[in-house]
Amino acid sequence: MSTKQGGKAKPLKKPKSDKKDYDEIDMANIQKKKEEEKALKELKAKASQKGSFGGSGLKKSGKK
Repeated sequence: MSTKQGGKAKPLKKPKSDKKDYDEIDMANIQKKKEEEKALKELKAKASQKGSFGGSGLKKSGKK
């Protein structure tokens, strides 16, 4: 049992935070935020399948 410590000292762990008590308004806001994120995720997936917005890609002039 020596008093010397080799290497890096380990950081102390943070105490776990208690769960917050949410009222009805907070729960409604959390639910609304989850729904918005879900809708946004679905739109991103849908947009990635389609490709370009115009659908025609690069436009070419009629001149030859």
